[in-house]
Amino acid sequence: MKKDKNIKSYTAAELKAKRAESRTDLSKVDAMTDEKLEQLIAEDEDERSLQPDWTKAKLIFPQAKQSVHLRLEQDIIKFFKAHGKGHISRMQGVLKAYVDAHRTQTK
Repeated sequence: MKKDKNIKSYTAAELKAKRAESRTDLSKVDAMTDEKLEQLIAEDEDERSLQPDWTKAKLIFPQAKQSVHLRLEQDIIKFFKAHGKGHISRMQGVLKAYVDAHRTQTK
């Protein structure tokens, strides 16, 4: 594979140091009026195509969740809790992925 001259490799420490270096002058941004910010955004070529079309937006309410009592094996609970807060949400995510995978198989 040909090496691309634009691709650079960094260690984790180098990336952390780069993230700490902000090139944004926040005091300058805070001092600008809303009109000036809008003007700068309008003049930026990268921002021109990012105007969302809100006329086709749909309001979608999340489905209500049902509370259930579920008895699980201790090793399953320990596994999910070992990854920190949100273990119930992660468990639901695994179950949802399973359901979605099996729904597509039956169609």
